[in-house]
Amino acid sequence: MGTMSNPLLDFNDLPLWDQVRPEHVAPAVDELLGEADRALATVTAPEFPADWNAIAKVLDVATERLGRAWGMVGHLNAVADTPELRAAYNEALPRVTEFWTRLGADEKLYAKYKAVDPSKLTPEQRQALKNALRNFVLSGAELTGAAKDRFAAIQERQAELSQKFSENALDATDAFSYYASEEELDGVPPDVVQAARAAAEAEGKPGYKLTLKMPSYLPVMQFGRNRGLRERLYRAYVTRASDQGDPRFDNTPLVREILALRQEEAKLLGYENFAEVSVVPKMADSPAQVKQFLRDLANRARPYALKDVEDMRRFAAEKLGLEDPQAWDWSYVAEKLKEERYSFSEQEVKQYFTAPKVLAGLFKIVESLFEVAIRKDYAPVWNPGVEFYRIERGGELVGQFYLDPAARTGKRGGAWMDDVRARWLRPDTGQLQTPIAHLVCNFADGVDGKPPLLTHDDVITLFHESGHGLHHMLTRVNERDVSGISGVEWDAVELPSQFMENFCWEWGVLKHMTAHVETGEPLPRELFDKMVAGRNFQSGLATLRQIEFALFDMLLHSEHDPAADFMPLLQQVRSEVSVLQPPSFNRMAHTFSHIFAGGYAAGYYSYKWAEVLSADAYAAFEETAGDDGMPSVQTGRKYRQAILEAGGSRPAMESFKAFRGREPTLDALLRHQGMA
Repeated sequence: MGTMSNPLLDFNDLPLWDQVRPEHVAPAVDELLGEADRALATVTAPEFPADWNAIAKVLDVATERLGRAWGMVGHLNAVADTPELRAAYNEALPRVTEFWTRLGADEKLYAKYKAVDPSKLTPEQRQALKNALRNFVLSGAELTGAAKDRFAAIQERQAELSQKFSENALDATDAFSYYASEEELDGVPPDVVQAARAAAEAEGKPGYKLTLKMPSYLPVMQFGRNRGLRERLYRAYVTRASDQGDPRFDNTPLVREILALRQEEAKLLGYENFAEVSVVPKMADSPAQVKQFLRDLANRARPYALKDVEDMRRFAAEKLGLEDPQAWDWSYVAEKLKEERYSFSEQEVKQYFTAPKVLAGLFKIVESLFEVAIRKDYAPVWNPGVEFYRIERGGELVGQFYLDPAARTGKRGGAWMDDVRARWLRPDTGQLQTPIAHLVCNFADGVDGKPPLLTHDDVITLFHESGHGLHHMLTRVNERDVSGISGVEWDAVELPSQFMENFCWEWGVLKHMTAHVETGEPLPRELFDKMVAGRNFQSGLATLRQIEFALFDMLLHSEHDPAADFMPLLQQVRSEVSVLQPPSFNRMAHTFSHIFAGGYAAGYYSYKWAEVLSADAYAAFEETAGDDGMPSVQTGRKYRQAILEAGGSRPAMESFKAFRGREPTLDALLRHQGMA
């Protein structure tokens, strides 16, 4: 197959998503790995100069091509999974992993970078060099002989295990379906019932097809009056990919092997445990500091959480006739209590958030706050539902992004931002490459030709991912390794995303992004006030739930013996932190993809850590808002310049201080969440 006919090898402009086929993967990977290998051999030759730009022109250009093509394959594997593509991805994965592992640990390349004279570099390049030298050490570049080979083997095996963990979670989710009768769906919102009926009809089956995908599962748990149905779905959901379900998808052995390999990797690098390795490139100083932070926050949230549970128990007994609510009742009880207390339901709110209107509102706030323009753009896409946009400032292209909003079969659940390419002053052409991002969500589709309706949570998710996207696209840094989200400490990377969520609670912003699906009326102020009153509904419980996950993750990677069963540790953490004990069959860990397949290992605490940063950053906007409640453009500009434009070109704490004038404090977060 000639180079020209392989869309994965076309780097001229935008990716040719619509032309990629599974049979393109192997030849493209072969060719790009060959190029990258030759580039590595060239720059590590003794006569090659220890010069940053000279190395970049040869090696970075080759590895960037490999990264972009493999990124396309990985992206399609996540959003358009087919058995053929999955097979092609899995076949190439070990070879790609082997190359990156070898590159990161190449002692000749490490020596070459150590010989680069920092005084000849720009500040951006100096930061990139500093990161590179640190990453070499963490990638085993100082290891030799058998230790080095073992380290490489560990990386390769971990990549396989993570991929298999993900597949098991997806397959176990997809494997479940239940065809409910109309009576069983009493209380479930009409659009969910319609979608369930349509799903069953599409298969030529009677009844209503329910699945464990969020747009189907969650509304049943929140609104379904049938306890038996809730229990059935809950049990299926919390035992996915575990020893309690279909043995084909059981992630237990994978988790144990992943933990053992991480522990071994840490020891090879001279650390006590994997948590110590994990915090080296992060803002946090040590695992102990993180545990202290989490426990401190847990103590402050606990009284609020206890009150949340007490309120629910009383309400369940008095109003719902539930004397002893079980795990599958809590979402339902919470929803009913929320409806009574704030007299509105998610269902009512959803009618005002049509996808096109929300998107227009998001674009409006981004345009006014960050002094840019967002326009529809055109590019090949992987699915007809995908949209493409460009961001301009003063008529000049700043960045572009793909938006893939809808849930569908073969698309991984959740929401994420990923980069297609980074901003980079290319060393090979001298041209400035503009950044491109993916924004991926899993919203329900529109029914009966109406636009999709988003819950307020969906709206928050969209704003969250767009915050990551803006961090990637609005950067002014020209050095690839520290531009946009590259090189940003992992526990600070959620700052811009969580920051954007705050705007979903501002009347001045919301009134422009709502229109009732039937009447076109904007969200009534009275309903908005109830939403705000309900914003911190059960924030104590929600905080403890996140801390339970984060502390489990941290202890798992710092104090747990990988040879032992990990369920007792989860139980121990729940006893310490949780005020609502889940049933013993609950296997949350078995689908905890963030830490077993998503890069958050010993780093899940980052969400809470970054929430402290983002709440404090947002407080600057609250302090400077206009009389109409609209955010100040001056503060927006300062934020854009100090945080978004700086990307990873300096430590996150420096960027934060440049914006806020001081280090962050817990106060704003506790105040925002009604726990001050």
